[in-house]
Amino acid sequence: MDDQPNLHQFINEMSSFDEEAAPKAATAAAPGLPAVGEVVEIAGSGSQIRMSAKTLTELQTHSDPAVAMSGQVGSQVKMIVGNTWLIANVRTMAADDNGLIVAQVDFLGEGSRDSSGKMSHFRRGVTRYPIPGSVVMPVTTEDLRAVFAADDSPNIEIGTVYPTDDIRGALYVDPMLSKHFAVLGSTGTGKSTSVSLILHRISELSPEGHIVMIDPHGEYSAAFKGCGELFNVDNLQLPYWLMNFEEHCEVLLTTHGADRERDADILAKCVLAARTKGKDMSQYGKVTVDSPIPYLLTDLNTIVTNEMGKLDRAGDTLPYQRLKQKLDELKADPRYTFMFSGMLVSDSMPSFISRLFRLPANGRPISIVDVSGVPSEITSVVVSVLARMVFDYAIWSRTEAQRPILLVCEEAHRYVPKDENSGAQAVRKILERIAKEGRKYGVSLGLITQRPSDLAEGVLSQCGTIISMRLNNDRDQACVRAAMPEGARGFLDAIPALRNRECIVCGEGVSIPIRVRFDDLEPEKRPASSDPSFAALWRETGGEEGIIQRTIKRWRGHGR
Repeated sequence: MDDQPNLHQFINEMSSFDEEAAPKAATAAAPGLPAVGEVVEIAGSGSQIRMSAKTLTELQTHSDPAVAMSGQVGSQVKMIVGNTWLIANVRTMAADDNGLIVAQVDFLGEGSRDSSGKMSHFRRGVTRYPIPGSVVMPVTTEDLRAVFAADDSPNIEIGTVYPTDDIRGALYVDPMLSKHFAVLGSTGTGKSTSVSLILHRISELSPEGHIVMIDPHGEYSAAFKGCGELFNVDNLQLPYWLMNFEEHCEVLLTTHGADRERDADILAKCVLAARTKGKDMSQYGKVTVDSPIPYLLTDLNTIVTNEMGKLDRAGDTLPYQRLKQKLDELKADPRYTFMFSGMLVSDSMPSFISRLFRLPANGRPISIVDVSGVPSEITSVVVSVLARMVFDYAIWSRTEAQRPILLVCEEAHRYVPKDENSGAQAVRKILERIAKEGRKYGVSLGLITQRPSDLAEGVLSQCGTIISMRLNNDRDQACVRAAMPEGARGFLDAIPALRNRECIVCGEGVSIPIRVRFDDLEPEKRPASSDPSFAALWRETGGEEGIIQRTIKRWRGHGR
């Protein structure tokens, strides 16, 4: 029984951090730097450490910015386990009753430790955990250099790792693209410029690549005029017959409920007849209403008229009249010329695919498809056709030499909305299918949105790499928190506090979650997305009459 008080004394000593003894215990581990705390609890990815507020305060003036950040939320600390350094990210901090700081940490990975205490060969994941009482040390810039050093895998450098000035943040291209990626950020955070930077770096790494970008605001044409092909309503020439049946329905049908079902049955019969009219079907094999076989709009109109004529006088001709009226509207409206022109009936599918998918790229690997001039009623159908062409091409070319394609979709929440009853089902279905199955066929999806909470559930979770800039909305932050891996949770608290052109990157494209300041992009490579200066522009005057005349002329002529 004489030993009992000593046992209690030992437990009490362990329960409070000894600021005098800890530095001595850690001298061999990191000469010249004091320990900041000790391990309290181990619980898989999330564990607890206890730190000295006095030591952390003293380190804030250290010349090494990584050491100066030690112990703060979003920073890293390290522990010794055998011959390895274990790196953990600080998620939360709180003061305990003894005036010490208790922090929740997430283990990120481990690196080899040599005889001098230096770290090398960092890798994600943990094989051995520290025991409670293990000393916690600050991470140095040299440690971070080993952690973030890119290996020989193809990668692109996008900026500088926070809080350092010279450690480069790299994205591994193959893991990022093969498992999709998302770029998130509120309006005004520099999202468009950052996306341009990423795509420029990918294009420089792979000048013979194949990238298709859907640009709903016409921002990106200015950024890629030197290294890409630019498409808009003037030169896109998207043939109407490339639409599948569902897309035909979204364009041509105006009814709902039972009437829509009846109209759809009639349309299916007429479109199939138009696709097969006057053709040697032996060269096509099995043809369905979805087959991308050219047909004449006049043939479709004639077939609808003939079918209507077969009805007796008591028959209901309204569905046929509705179809004829819609076809006449499309042919007469100049806004639809890029898609419903009589000049687009020839079989231009090979040249269209070659131009759009950059096959071959000839050093210009990216197609920017500006849909800002497309009538809003059919914008989603145009995006649906383009996305489906990417996916269908990948499926039907499986027996050929593989040419992976990256499809980048700006304002993704427009096309894959959370509300399943918002219409535009065709584009939603194809983008969801690419998100789930694209990697099997060599199709990568890049989603860009300022409202991740408005995206359909499950789509964001299909993105293996998430690049999150500042998000001001609580719902958006919660959505990103749910999609990020558990080890990145400590970075999430920093998302509302990120500066412009700063981001948190986590997932497959990086070795561990990182906070990065994006590089500056050359002016000629930036998108046309800068906010106007009201104060400066409101000082300018003169020439308003000419501005109004020219604007009205373009307005009335739909930009032509």
